[in-house]
Amino acid sequence: MPQPAVAPGAVPPAPPLALELFVHGVAGAAPGELLRDPHPVRVTGDSTAAVFRRAEDADAEAHPERYAGRPVPEAYCWSRLTSGNGARALWLLLLPFMIANLAHWARPAAAPAGPPPRAVRAYGLLVRLLALSLTVLLVAAACEVALDLLAWQCAGTAACTGSRSWTGFLRPGGWWAQPGRRLALGALVPAALTGLLWFLSARTWSAYESQPPPTGAAGPGAPDGATGRAGTNAHGHAPVGPGVEGRGPGDADAIGRAGGPAGADVPDAATGPAAPDAHVDAPLGRPGFWYGRRIVARLRAAHTAAGLLTVAVAVAAPALREDLAPGGAGPGLVAAGRAVGALLAAGAVTVLWVVCRRGRSEARPDHRLDRAAVTLLPAGALALLAAVLLYAGWSRPGWVSAGRLPGDFAFGALMPAQGGCVLALALVARRLHRRTPTPGAVLGGLGGPAAGLLGCALGGVMSGGVAQRVADWLDGAAAPGTPGSPLPGPPVLLSWQAAVLPPLLLALALVAAVAAVRAAATRRRTAAAVAAEYPGAVPDPDRSRRIAGARAAAALTDTAPWFVGAVCGVTLLLGAGALAGAWAGGEVPAEAARGTHPIVAAAARAAQDSGSWLIGFGMAAFVALGRRAYRDPASRRTIGILWDVGTFWPRAAHPFAPPCYAERAVPDLTWRMTGWTARTGGRLVISGHSQGSVLAAAAVWQLPPGTRSRVGLLTYGSPLARLYGRWFPAYFGPGPLTALHRDLDCWRNLWRATDPIGGPIGGPVTAAAGPAGPVDRGPLPDPVAYGRDALHPLPAPILRHTDYQADPAFTAERDALLERLAAAGAGAAEPAAAGDGVREDAGLPGQRISKPRGAPADPPGTAG
Repeated sequence: MPQPAVAPGAVPPAPPLALELFVHGVAGAAPGELLRDPHPVRVTGDSTAAVFRRAEDADAEAHPERYAGRPVPEAYCWSRLTSGNGARALWLLLLPFMIANLAHWARPAAAPAGPPPRAVRAYGLLVRLLALSLTVLLVAAACEVALDLLAWQCAGTAACTGSRSWTGFLRPGGWWAQPGRRLALGALVPAALTGLLWFLSARTWSAYESQPPPTGAAGPGAPDGATGRAGTNAHGHAPVGPGVEGRGPGDADAIGRAGGPAGADVPDAATGPAAPDAHVDAPLGRPGFWYGRRIVARLRAAHTAAGLLTVAVAVAAPALREDLAPGGAGPGLVAAGRAVGALLAAGAVTVLWVVCRRGRSEARPDHRLDRAAVTLLPAGALALLAAVLLYAGWSRPGWVSAGRLPGDFAFGALMPAQGGCVLALALVARRLHRRTPTPGAVLGGLGGPAAGLLGCALGGVMSGGVAQRVADWLDGAAAPGTPGSPLPGPPVLLSWQAAVLPPLLLALALVAAVAAVRAAATRRRTAAAVAAEYPGAVPDPDRSRRIAGARAAAALTDTAPWFVGAVCGVTLLLGAGALAGAWAGGEVPAEAARGTHPIVAAAARAAQDSGSWLIGFGMAAFVALGRRAYRDPASRRTIGILWDVGTFWPRAAHPFAPPCYAERAVPDLTWRMTGWTARTGGRLVISGHSQGSVLAAAAVWQLPPGTRSRVGLLTYGSPLARLYGRWFPAYFGPGPLTALHRDLDCWRNLWRATDPIGGPIGGPVTAAAGPAGPVDRGPLPDPVAYGRDALHPLPAPILRHTDYQADPAFTAERDALLERLAAAGAGAAEPAAAGDGVREDAGLPGQRISKPRGAPADPPGTAG
């Protein structure tokens, strides 16, 4: 609202406050470090994520006159969302699930003028099926260890049980000696693993996905969160498309048929396609983007049921085979077995239907739950598993265990199915990329299929390695699957999968060596020109080499797509070779190579023996490294960016993936910015470093237009375009980032050539610069001085990704943003009228909690 006139002689009122909101990056800087104060105070938030200020700034709103010409600094600290208790490092064991979830978000961008919804939905469907296969693979691997190796092979072999006292109750003559009862007992292990996954997913679902978002986001048809009025959309246009209040069931059906996918404009079902000059839709600005309550609950039920059904099939298959054999059980057990088989098939079809029927819906917060699927599907699978255990445990006096369980067929069918799914995903992704080419997209739009392939490969290698390692432990000095071994060992395919790890590591080492050689050549080529960038500097070869080396090392980030492509190619070849080797002879690698050249035979035996050991050692080291990274900020700087990228995205494909911290952090920042500007009428610059810049941009996307006009964005060391824009083009590609700059003129980005993570926004965003000019400022000089001088008597350090706030450009750009916001006339907006759903507590007037309402018809998800 306009400021009241000042009477002659009266003291003019203090200008509105300015606020600088820091958001740290992956290193998890402490609030005292961000605020340059040893004793910061928490002004809002909890022990997990909170906003801090210096003690003297806690009551800044009551004394605006103290802050003339400078902003009030405060820091949002979210590091405990991804760190803290070292036990959380066990999430790293579920890394294949996280990678599969990333494949969903790495989809190529779709055409803004109305992409074919079938391609987008097909992409999402294929990723969800791939994620489901990984759950089945994990549970099947647990079944292989607990049921096949322990309950079937070891417990049925005197040589194995005789040396282990803890298996005494399984020896012949006891009640548990019958194979069916041993299988029923062993099934408790994979069933408990499935229950643990369900519990972890349900607990994090309650803490993250189930938190209702505020309305007033910048999505289509969103009301202005600061004024409470029905406002325009993110681009200042009238509300168009899904999400507009007051739609009826018929409109919702039309929306479902229109199939507006995430990453593209959603044409309104009633008004037709978007106008040719319509702005690119920003998916992260949609009101329901950070609210995955419904899809995660639905997928959790389906994956839990799939895990339990996998255990049931592993127990029922050998029992039914025994009953159907000549001279087997009576007709009663045969009939029971056939009924169990039919119910298992029906359960599998139901799980597939639940997974395939619906994807994400982002146009509005979806408060509904598919209670029948969420409740009845896992409960039904658990009841069916109990019936199978009873069936298998029924007395069969003549049944003895010999050989392996029928796991060769199960794993042999699962691996080609995953390969076919990845191939189909690549075809769909390539089609989308050809329709809407995105400059800089990794692997020509195949980043998603590459992630899916790596997730499946990692899951297969881990499964094979664990099974082989347990078999080695049970077999003693002998090698499982070889002549003279008391145990047949795991399925042949799992042994081949474990054996491909050593050649895979050798290939990766070769690729890394090539990258290192190229980096060294780049350093030598650029070192001679470094001194010339510093006027008056006396060339120093050692100093130039260090600076050029830092730049060359930072440039390795841009070769990551080439590295990932090479890894995928090698993985695909080795995986196909492992499958062919297992199918061709049905023998483990050491036996298959017997009789060949001695070097080949020795290599095959060494690969088989070392593969399981490498996997066991690697998994232990991986968890130890992750545990250290959770507790040690210095270690988080090393691997944190990879983990934080993976857990930034909502669980759209795999409900057992690690939880998405952004579903807490982005609403936190949105609430803070909207509430503070509505209450004070002041200007705000949100200042994000590294991964914090991604959170800041996502939060700005969610702001209503009235709030966004009073907010500036300062990013530094930002991976927005360099990493996210290339790997996730549908969400951070040139189109969405250009739209963000168009809607937010007050945006500046600082970057260094020595920074391995951050980079320029560049490209179309710079070309589309509005009155505010381009976004980027850089590369900033690093180090700030080449040698010693009067201002720098000691050698200046090479800062790379750290300490951007110490650069003079940081303060200059922040002050310039505040001045531009003031010049734009950003004043205080009227607070929202109190009424139903308005939240006035906690100093956040004008915010509205989205509330459940009568939902229209239930169309398929519109975001893949």
